[in-house]
Order: sequence, then C-alpha cells, then structure tokens
Amino acid sequence: MRSDADAPHGDAARSDTQRGDARTVLHVDMDAFYASVEERDRPELKGKPLIVGGTGGRGVVAAASYAVRRFGVHSAMPMTEALRLCPQAICVHPRMARYKEASEQVFAIFHQFTPLVEGLSLDEAFLDVTASLQLLGDGVTIAAEIRRRIRERTQLTASVGIAPNKLLAKIASDLNKPDGLCRIGPDNLHAILDDLPVQKLFGVGRKSLPAVHAAGIYTFGDLQRANDDVLWRAFGKHGKSMRDRASGIDERPVEADREEKSISAEETFAVDVRDRAELVRQLVHLADRTASRLRAHRLAAGLVTVKIRRADFTTYTRQRAVEPPSQDTAVVSRMAQILFEEWTRFQPKAAVRLLGVGVGDLQMLKQADLFAEGPERNSVLDATVDGIRGRFGSGLLTRASLLPRAPGGSDPRDP
Repeated sequence: MRSDADAPHGDAARSDTQRGDARTVLHVDMDAFYASVEERDRPELKGKPLIVGGTGGRGVVAAASYAVRRFGVHSAMPMTEALRLCPQAICVHPRMARYKEASEQVFAIFHQFTPLVEGLSLDEAFLDVTASLQLLGDGVTIAAEIRRRIRERTQLTASVGIAPNKLLAKIASDLNKPDGLCRIGPDNLHAILDDLPVQKLFGVGRKSLPAVHAAGIYTFGDLQRANDDVLWRAFGKHGKSMRDRASGIDERPVEADREEKSISAEETFAVDVRDRAELVRQLVHLADRTASRLRAHRLAAGLVTVKIRRADFTTYTRQRAVEPPSQDTAVVSRMAQILFEEWTRFQPKAAVRLLGVGVGDLQMLKQADLFAEGPERNSVLDATVDGIRGRFGSGLLTRASLLPRAPGGSDPRDP
C-alpha cells in the first residue's frame, strides 16, 4: 500500500490562473478497476497476472491487473500482444453489469461530499469540493475519507489527486498509484511538475513525441522554458496552450452530471465474416449488451444505429428513430436487425470485419412507460436477466427470444 503523505514540497511561483485558494478539485481514479472487481469476487485471482478483455484474435485488453502490468501489458493493447508479453496471464471476459454496480456505489460516495461530480467513465471522476472545505476539512482530509469509504463499502482501492484545477488533479492521481494520494499546490508545483516526462502531459502522444523530443523538450520544465520558435516546431499552433498546460494552468470548471449522448457495443471479428446468419447472431448479442447498458443508466433510447465495417475497412452506419423511446432488448434488437437487413440488400456478399449497435437520443425513462401493457413482460424479463448476469457473469444466459431464425427451420421463439 502506498503512503498517503503529500508529494514533496518545493518552491513555486503561483500562476495568476491557478489561484490555489480559489478551488479544490479532486481526481479519483479507481485502481485497475475491472481487474480489481474480478479479484474481489474471485479471491483465487488476487495477485496473479490478470487480463480482462476479449480473447479473440482481434480482442483488446480492457483492464490489466498490476501483476500483469509488470510485463508491459496495458489497457487498449491487442490481446495477442498482451499474451506474447505474458503467456501465463489469466484472461476473463468483462462483466459490465458487475462493474456498473460497483461504479454506482463509488459515485454514491462522491455525492456525499459534493454535488459537483463530473464522471469521466465508470472508474474515474472529478470532484469540486471547494464548498465543502469549511464543513469537512481540507482537500487531503476529504480525499482520505473518500478512499476510506470506498475501501469499506466496495473492498476496492482508489488513488486520488488533489489540486487547484482538473489538469493538476489528474496528474497528481497518477503519481502514487496504486492506492495512493498526492496533492499538488502552489507550494510544491514546480518541485513535482518540472521533472515529469513530457509524455505525461495530455496532448503529447506516441505520434507527436518524436517531434517534441527533436525540439529538445523532454520534461515539463523544458516545455515551460521553451521559446516561441521551439514551441512552434514541437506543437505548431498549439504551442502556447501546451506551455500553459505544462505550467499547470487550467481554468476548466468541473461540470456536474454530464449527460451521456450515446451508448454502443462493438465487436471486431478475429476472421472476417460473410455468413449472414452468424452476423445476425452477433448483431443480436450486441443489441443485448447495448440495451443492458441503457437499463444500467436508467435511460431509454429514441434512436438505434448499426455500424458495419467491411474487410476493406469501408465503414457504414444506418439509423432509425424508436417511437416510443425504449430500453427493452427486444426493441433494440429488432430495430438493429431491420437496419442490418436493409444494408445487406445492397451488400449481399460483403465480408464484415466489425459490427456495432448503438443507441442515441437518450432520455430518462418515464415512470408511466414501466406499466404500459406492451413492454411490461419484456421489462420484467430484462430486469431478471440483468440481475442474474450481474451476479454470475454476462455469459451465463442467452434468451431464446433473441436467437435468430434458422434458414428454413423453425423459429426458437415459437411455442
């Protein structure tokens, strides 16, 4: 376990836009979240090299435990590369309903300290706790209590950064991972930032890093001191804004309750698929996953979209409105199949590399919709299936009502 002590202090000039006494922002980041939930639920996995993700030839790593990260494995890495780096890794399929359940517990804790919670994903968020300082203590005290409650209620760990703004809070949360706490303020700003590798700065990625290094910029301090000519060579028109970032300047507010604009699920196939029945089967399961996430967010969709990528990487999308808006798996699945069948009329022999089902025009489900005569049976069934999957895993149940009709055969939905 990492210490909760503050990062080392050092002399620093306070930037006019940092105003350390103006805001106190936390960035809370759950540690290896998906993998940690699996380790919690299956203690025999604790401390072992664990990968959560798809195991097909084109699968990717959704989460990597700290034990497997020592081999160079990280999230978003192709599964084939991850298993080459660590052949002994244990791979498990994601259980999104279970992760959502843990996430809801964590976010409920956040809202006990401030209404200004900006969720970035299931496992991280910004919190503006400025208005809570007088009642609950300083930022470090609040962060420590948040971590304690998360551990007590979920048996999971989180790392927290405390700073005057979002940029610095996010940098801080990464410095003492896992299970750590770090504060960056006007008194220790340069002591912490100046020697950090420049690639830790948002906006500096693999593709841009060689040009940044070629300009002689290797650390945050180098970027802070760079003249305009050097900035132009390294970042073009974004040079001055990148220098501001390296100086810890960020005026973005914490935006509470950001609405989710869309929800989707995709599958990239290990081998390109031509068989229509197999593609429909995959489409149905993607619709099931998407609708399950809709219900987890307590939303209904007014739009369904299908995404199709051919073997030559040409990508098509088809979409159609849903009236009334729905969160039922059967509705999303039926609409997705209609859209896919419309596409196949013009692409009957195409090999498909990727399929996706998404929903948009999201809105909170109206209470009256729960008691409408038509979807009532579907809603109860969906809720039952979600509960079973959340407890035992997403692969346990496949509903016969979602199985595609076999060509020339009987429909499994018939009695």
